[in-house]
Amino acid sequence: MKTTRFALVDCNSFYVSCERVFRPELNGRPVVVLSNNDGCVIARSDEAKALGIKMGTPYFQVKDLVRKEGVEVFSSNYELYGDMSRRVANTLAQFTPNLEIYSIDECFLDLSHLREDEVEAYGVQIRKTVRQWTGIPVSVGVACTKTLAKVANKLAKKWPGSEGVLVLQHEAETEQALRKTGIGDVWGIGRQHAKRLQELDVHTAWDMRQLPEGWVKKNMAVTGLRTLLELRGKPCQELELEPPTKKNICTSRSFGKPLSELKDIEEALSTHTVRCATKLRRQNSCAASLTVFLMTNRFSTTEPAYYNSRSMPLPRATHNELDLLRHALHLLRQMYRPGKRYVKVGIILNDLVPVAEVQLDLFERVNPAKENQLMHTLDALRQRFGHHTVKYAVQGEKDAVWMLREEHTSACYTTSMDGLLRVTR
Repeated sequence: MKTTRFALVDCNSFYVSCERVFRPELNGRPVVVLSNNDGCVIARSDEAKALGIKMGTPYFQVKDLVRKEGVEVFSSNYELYGDMSRRVANTLAQFTPNLEIYSIDECFLDLSHLREDEVEAYGVQIRKTVRQWTGIPVSVGVACTKTLAKVANKLAKKWPGSEGVLVLQHEAETEQALRKTGIGDVWGIGRQHAKRLQELDVHTAWDMRQLPEGWVKKNMAVTGLRTLLELRGKPCQELELEPPTKKNICTSRSFGKPLSELKDIEEALSTHTVRCATKLRRQNSCAASLTVFLMTNRFSTTEPAYYNSRSMPLPRATHNELDLLRHALHLLRQMYRPGKRYVKVGIILNDLVPVAEVQLDLFERVNPAKENQLMHTLDALRQRFGHHTVKYAVQGEKDAVWMLREEHTSACYTTSMDGLLRVTR
């Protein structure tokens, strides 16, 4: 059965909200969250936005403003955010069996089972329940297509009297919403298309809705036509109840500082490989080949740039992190050149196949059942107690020199025993 009514639930300033759940004294105060290596601002509270702090601004450029205005700063804590995201999704699953997890802070819900007069109250109940069960504030936008639900959700944050829930069910409401939505804010319209449309005097979503289908298809391809039809209330995108299987999986991070020692780089690559293998098993796949890459700072004016990558087919498709570690480290040692200052290493798992379709080897000596049980046990322990609970010696110490700069990291309140809040009299 096709979905006739979509709800988009979006967590407000999600990373900031996660930090505020466990630090309620920060409500009403300016808060920002930084990217990897404490590089750029990637999340801001409304109070921080009011100070003029822009998304993506390098932290060093606003450091003085942060200090002057008493802005609370956090390094990104993806372990906490990922767990809070799962809690929000589990809460939303109480309201409908058909749920698409679109991103870490957004979910589409199927509300086709509701009568027209029930929708708004149901949205309010969703919002209240998520806030009560998780502490995360959300906005709810409801419409007959995904694109219109996105429009409704964005406007729900500031629509007069909406209280965080906006339902677009009638043509007059939809027209008003589309007229208030800039063309650059329409889901699926990128910068280049937005710029070109504005040159043609198409400034709002309502303006785009009036364009001829033939022109849109010719100049914006099928994806543009799909957006046009959805703005007209014709659903072109169904819920993806299962996330699409990835064709390759990559894990990489820049180092907290340039590294020259092979041992330090091996520790970083080993950790990336374990995380990559975990993602691989999560989608019930195996990798038939892998690629490792290593690089120095390509913007350096004092040292020649060095970039190298090596790939290899695996003897058999696998999701066993022990096998992947052995091959990844072998490729790294082939690429490593002493004396260079490296800034990044990463691994890509390629040629992914479903576990059930892996070609068996009549003469292999491994026991697949025991191998799978070991990996399942490791995944369960890490899921419950955090990714650093069980690790290999080659991954090094917890505070290794290669790790990202995280001078403002909060505790992992929900996944680590050390992060549990202590309540005293």
